[in-house]
Formats: sequence, C-alpha cells, structure tokens
Amino acid sequence: MKIYHHLSEFKRLNNAVATIGTFDGVHFGHQKIIKRLCELAKASGGESVILTFFPHPRLIIDPENQDLKMINTIEEKAEILASLGVDHLIITPFTRDFSNMSPADYIEHILVQTIGIKQLIVGYDHRFGKDRKGGTTDLLAYSGIYNYTIEEIGEQDINDVAVSSTKIRESLLNGNVALAAAYLGYHFSLTGPVVKGDKIGRTIGYPTANIFIEQPYKLIPSDGIYAVTVEMENEVFKGMAYIGQRPTINGMTRNIEVNIFDFNREIYGQSIKMNFLEFLRHDVKFEGLEALQLQLSKDKENTLAFFDKHL
Repeated sequence: MKIYHHLSEFKRLNNAVATIGTFDGVHFGHQKIIKRLCELAKASGGESVILTFFPHPRLIIDPENQDLKMINTIEEKAEILASLGVDHLIITPFTRDFSNMSPADYIEHILVQTIGIKQLIVGYDHRFGKDRKGGTTDLLAYSGIYNYTIEEIGEQDINDVAVSSTKIRESLLNGNVALAAAYLGYHFSLTGPVVKGDKIGRTIGYPTANIFIEQPYKLIPSDGIYAVTVEMENEVFKGMAYIGQRPTINGMTRNIEVNIFDFNREIYGQSIKMNFLEFLRHDVKFEGLEALQLQLSKDKENTLAFFDKHL
C-alpha cells in the first residue's frame, strides 16, 4: 500500500475506486466498506483508494472540545488498512479551509480532479463539505456530469454488526477490552518506548516495563490490571499490564506498565506493543507493599489461568 500525507502528493489515477472517512478503529462496520472497495477495484481493473484525515475533523471543527481520543494512531490505522489489501491511502491534513469547501467544490476538485474517481463507496450516513451539508444526494447529482458511479453501504448492512467507534471507545474506557476486541476484530493495543521508572516493582518481585505513549490523542483504557501479550522484535510474550496512578505508594501521575512473564532483559528505549486481552480487576489502594505483593501474586495466577483457558 502506498501512503500519501497530503492530497498534493497523490498522482491522479485513471480508474480510482475510492471511499472517504476517518475509519477510527477500522472496526467490522468499516471493514465491510473496505472489503467492498477492494472487490470493486479488482473487478473493474482499478485501484482502491482511501481518503482519510488527520487530525480528526471533530478536533478542528470543535477546538474547545479536546476530549476525543482515538482508538488507533495514524500509524496503526495505516497498518490495518494495508493488511486489508488497500492500494492507496491518502492522509490529508484536516483544516478549517478544507472543512469550509462547498460540496460541489469538494466533489470536483478533490474527488474528480485530484483522485480521479470512477467508483465511490460511501456509508449510509456519509457527510462532507461546509457544515456537513453534502451527502449522497449531492454525489448522485454530480455523478452524470463527472462520469462516476456511487455505491452506498446501507444502514442495515453496517449495523448488522452492531458496532461503532463510539461504542468501542466506551468499552475501552470502561475496561471492557474483550468487548472492544469483539467489535474491532482484533485486540486493542498500545505501543511506545520503554522508559525508566522508579523500579519499585522489582523490589517486590514484579519488575515492570514502563511504556510512554507518544501520541496525546491515543485512547488509554480504564485504570486496572489486564492480561496482555507483548510484542517486541518479532517475539511475543505473555504478561499483565497495569494502568493507574499507583495509589498504594501515593503516585501522582498515571502510569502504563507491564510485568512480562519469564523475561529478564534490559529494554530501555525499545518500542514494545501491548495487546489487551482481558480486564482482571480495578485499581485499588492497598495498606502497603506487602499487601500489594500478595495481590500481584493473585493477579499473576488469574492471568496465567486466562492464558491457559484461551491461548
């Protein structure tokens, strides 16, 4: 898959089969659209194109509301789309000027002149242009002028899987990573470099790798203990992750750390990926490190029992 970070980088195609959207999570509903996109491109001898935006349009249109967090980083999204067989991914900056384009200008200048659409696949609720006034009616009205066809994925087809990015975000913020995985079709993950912590974990027999999440817009699941797998350098390990402020030691910042089972290497600075499989318990304050150590022993037992049952 070829990736372009601005529309200006893209060379107009003769037979583009395209779809447009933020596709946060690239969940089952999105995957229906993308599967159809690739089918049509193959059948017509064309090339599949996805136009997506960064940052998320809502962060530009409503700048006072910066609470929206993304299920995927832009890199994660690109990796998933590539795995689905997409030929071209255009990641265009979403700006005020872009949001103020009229539907007619958007169709002519972006879809036709820049991308070269011959077929366009959209979801039933697709909106575009200034004040989101553009929709399928506009696309159909101009299709005869610019010689392209429209295929709309109906509400029933998408909602058959009863999934939305909002539902997935809510699941993750409630710690329900298993439900999120059922919606997504893959396990939610966090990726980042290992940074130095205060090494308290190793004093009680549970050393942890502290993960720094570099993208401020990336969603972090609810505080608690999770069963995870950890990927690094083409190896996969089992472990239990912790998210929280470490109330037992009166921590002041929110930490993301993982105790990797059967592992004893120095990995500071190395990037690792944690896949969240199951929520085990909420974060609580214990009377001291001894009580915390006892609970961590139970947590490890529960994590290993989960892996024995599911992996």
